[in-house]
Amino acid sequence: MAGTATPATTLLEKTKTPHHIHSYDHDPRAESFGDEAVTALASSTGAEAAQIFKTLVIKLDTGKLAVAVLPVPAKLSLKAAAGALGASKAVMAGRADAERSSGYVFGGISPVGQRKKLPTVIDSSALNWDRVLCSAGRRGLEIELAPHDLGNLSEAVFAEITAG
Repeated sequence: MAGTATPATTLLEKTKTPHHIHSYDHDPRAESFGDEAVTALASSTGAEAAQIFKTLVIKLDTGKLAVAVLPVPAKLSLKAAAGALGASKAVMAGRADAERSSGYVFGGISPVGQRKKLPTVIDSSALNWDRVLCSAGRRGLEIELAPHDLGNLSEAVFAEITAG
């Protein structure tokens, strides 16, 4: 598919991981990249909001960056994410740190094919689905794949990391 090459899609092709690429017109005025993806993808793919995942970069109390992947409608429990990654606490990483570490633009950070591989945790709710969707590395571009493939490619652990 022309115009869809990102480090994430390149890795998927290289590893022959079964996936589908979905694109939509990103509105640069969108205030929530996740909500924009849910609106676009629910209508074009039939995916449910809880099946569409966002990628957040966090900073652990060890000083290291990490990645948390969770459903768009959910809120991240920083404490749960930190615990799943062997730390006590975490805070959201700054935008510049997230972009520099991942190699992706904010709002288009993929858990796959990041510039610097970071410890990653995926919310265990992903395992309730045959397929999940997450950023392919650019705003308006998503990949659909099996949750176990997402976990393997990102070398992630699965844990309950949502709040409330």
